[in-house]
Amino acid sequence: MTASAPTERAPLRVAVAQTEARPGDVAHNAADAAATIVRAADLGARVVLFPELSLTGYEPGWLKSAMPGGALAPEGPALEPVREACRATGVTAVVGAPTPAGARSAISAVAVGADGGVLADYRKSRLEEHERELFDPGTACHTLDVDGWRLALGICYDASFPELARAAALSGADAYLCGGAFVRGDSDHRRSVYFPARALENTFFVLFANFAGRQGPWEFCGRSAVYGPDGRALAQAGPDAAELVVADLDDAELTRVRGGLTMLRDAARPPGVNP
Repeated sequence: MTASAPTERAPLRVAVAQTEARPGDVAHNAADAAATIVRAADLGARVVLFPELSLTGYEPGWLKSAMPGGALAPEGPALEPVREACRATGVTAVVGAPTPAGARSAISAVAVGADGGVLADYRKSRLEEHERELFDPGTACHTLDVDGWRLALGICYDASFPELARAAALSGADAYLCGGAFVRGDSDHRRSVYFPARALENTFFVLFANFAGRQGPWEFCGRSAVYGPDGRALAQAGPDAAELVVADLDDAELTRVRGGLTMLRDAARPPGVNP
């Protein structure tokens, strides 16, 4: 009796939402996120990723004045427009928000499932110096399962540490979802390196969502994108305006790339040891 070949998963259509948040205007940003989720669903997307702190914006003056009291509970009323949009469309959304963390706050990627329930509250584990004044880091990695695809969560500066994405890949993640807040200049250069590199070295898909426009002193650089497991961009937004970018994660492409690029298998082999 011949064993049947493994069944390929259906492609997973994903969207990255490049937004122009209003700093501190949670009601506006949540309503905009809800409308974006509906638009993504109309395009067939099953998952939509938003930038870091997408529900509050990333304006340092406002954050300094508002934290920790302005932190948003994932199950609280501020996220209800997002939860309702997910229930109405069946889309899983990953939004950015400051969340309560004891006496302080955390920078979170809050994953809301197709039934409107909170699937994960991933707390950024690597904080930049100015963030450490306001926020505490998280420690736990989170993955989501959507339509048979395993999706790992990261946030912005996490992508500067290759070991975080590698750990996600070795745990079985098919894709790495990373909302960011990258600005023009040197930050934009790093953005252009990090995300295709994380995709290529781990032979998995990478989703990156960034802001466009200005918030206080920051002028964001856009360029939200979906990268394939070979590091090539499957779809990318422009640098200047709000935009919704859609791409398909394809099992056949994942298998093809991993058949030729064996970094994940070789990472488990001690250096200097032949098979």
